[in-house]
Amino acid sequence: MAIYRADRRHGIAWITGGATGIGRQLALDLAAEGWTVAINSRSQDPIEPVIEAAANLPGKVLAYYCDVTDEQGMAASVEAIEAEAGPIVLAVLNAGVYIPVHAESLSLPSIRKTYDVNIFGVLNGLVPVVERMRSRGRGHIVLVGSVTAYFGWPTLAAYGATKAALNNMAEALHYDLPKMNIRIQIVNPGFVDTPLAAKNEILMPALMPVKKASKRMMRAIRSGGFETTFPHRFTWGMKLLRMLPHRLVFGFMNYVARWRGYPLMPGRKRD
Repeated sequence: MAIYRADRRHGIAWITGGATGIGRQLALDLAAEGWTVAINSRSQDPIEPVIEAAANLPGKVLAYYCDVTDEQGMAASVEAIEAEAGPIVLAVLNAGVYIPVHAESLSLPSIRKTYDVNIFGVLNGLVPVVERMRSRGRGHIVLVGSVTAYFGWPTLAAYGATKAALNNMAEALHYDLPKMNIRIQIVNPGFVDTPLAAKNEILMPALMPVKKASKRMMRAIRSGGFETTFPHRFTWGMKLLRMLPHRLVFGFMNYVARWRGYPLMPGRKRD
C-alpha cells in the first residue's frame, strides 16, 4: 500500500519559520496551488507581509505566532490551527537558527539556543502533529535539514550537528511512521540565498536563489522520496566527499573555505 502524500483536498499545510526565507517562499508556492497554509513564527518575524503577498493567489496564508522553543505553546498552536483552519495534512518543520561557533570562544548559551530551536523546536511541533495524524490515519511530514549534516564545516559545529541529528531522527522514524500511513521526508538544501545564509562566515558555493530552492522542495513534496538534496552539482559532491578518509575531507574543506588562513579572532577579516 502506498504511503499517504499530502493532498489539499484533505486539509491544510503548516510551516514553522514561514515568515522569512525558504519557509516564506514555500508558503507562497503552496498558496499558488490552492493550499491554505498556516504559518508559525516568532512575533519578531511578522507574517502579515506573507499574507499580503498571497492576497491574489488561489489559496491563503494564516498567521499563528509562537516561538518553536515553547513546548506548550506549540501544542496549543497545533490545536488552534486544526480547530480554526482544518486538519494538518502537510507539516513542514522548517524553523532554524544559525549561530557561528568558534573553538577559541565557545559559548554554551549560543550552542544551546541552536539546539533548542533546530532540534527541540522541531520536536515541539512534530510530537503534537504526529499524534493528530496518527489518529486520522494519514499525514505527511517534511523536516528541513542541510547539506552541512554530511560532515563538519568551519563555524558550523552547532548548526551542522543539529541538522545531522534531524537526518538521523528522520531515518529512525521512517521505520514506524509509514505503518501509520504518515510519510516523512528530509530535505537537505545546499546554500540558499536567505537572511539565515547571510550570517554565514564561510564561502557558499552554488548559492541558490530562494525561489528555485522552494520549487525543488515543492517537487520533493509531490514525489514523496525520503531524502531530497539540491543543487545536485554541489550536494552530490558533498555526499561523495563524506566517504573519504577524514584527513582528505579536512584538507579539502580547508582549501575550499580557505580556512587555514583565517585568523582565530572571531569577527576579524582575512587580509
